[in-house]
Amino acid sequence: MKIVVIGGAGLIGWKVVKRLRDHGHEAVVADLTTGVDTVTGAGLARVMPGARVVIDVSNSPSFEPAAVMRFFETSTGNLLAAEAAAGVGHHVALSVVGTERMPGNAYFAAKIAQERLIEKSGIPFSLVHSTQLFEFARAIADEATVNGEVHVAPVLFQPIAGDDVAQAVGKTAVGSPLNGRIEIAGPDRYRMDEFFRQALAAWRDPREVVTDPRARCFGSTPRERSLVPGEGAHLGAVGYREWLGRSVGTRRAVA
Repeated sequence: MKIVVIGGAGLIGWKVVKRLRDHGHEAVVADLTTGVDTVTGAGLARVMPGARVVIDVSNSPSFEPAAVMRFFETSTGNLLAAEAAAGVGHHVALSVVGTERMPGNAYFAAKIAQERLIEKSGIPFSLVHSTQLFEFARAIADEATVNGEVHVAPVLFQPIAGDDVAQAVGKTAVGSPLNGRIEIAGPDRYRMDEFFRQALAAWRDPREVVTDPRARCFGSTPRERSLVPGEGAHLGAVGYREWLGRSVGTRRAVA
């Protein structure tokens, strides 16, 4: 089966591409590295013929409110038009758990706009809502750092490994369209402040984690359940400590 992966050279995209190819599918990387620009539409007509599924795991290069909204609306509009012209039968998009629970968050608002375009397109679709990635934990801690202290809210937090996200996206892509969404998350649920205390200790990072109910995350203040899935979510297999051990081992092997 030919499957076009928008953002296929990125962190999650490349994992998806490798999994699909390992299972015998023709997974086509479609992003700037291969001459495909969804914002201008360049290259889309070239990669779409014969595709049965399109997976969109692309992301905005800027998180500035106007820019991120413009990216997702323009990119998704161009992509859906190219899919309709080529007769693509399944559109799969990766989104974020909790988009509708943080209305003041500009990034989440842009993802909601993207999903509405997909839902109204007439193309059968599946939306995969994921919690935050283990791979982004250090970046989250850095963004939350104020005067050398990591300020984190004591809300529920259930991050997931990128490999588990890729597996869920790939499995969804080769299945029947959901015309709806699934939620995916890691196997373990924490308080966000406690997760980062454990994570920083594992990293041997000397920064103190401060429990701060007013701390912001992704540009807005999360509530108790803003960042975790509801009942029936699909849970990944890899916990954070196992993932971190693998990552350290991989870095040592490469070094």
